[in-house]
Amino acid sequence: MPGVLAYGPTREQAITAVQALALRVMADRVENGEALPRIEMLFTAAAPTISP
Repeated sequence: MPGVLAYGPTREQAITAVQALALRVMADRVENGEALPRIEMLFTAAAPTISP
């Protein structure tokens, strides 16, 4: 979701915070009659790249 960020002291806590925020944003959109993003785009986490 563009413009939506969440942080946490650990990776697991950050992922939990992101999921909770995404659900809040989706609920707000439903309440306001707005379109929802595709669900497969919501819960992906970027993995760090490792240079050889």
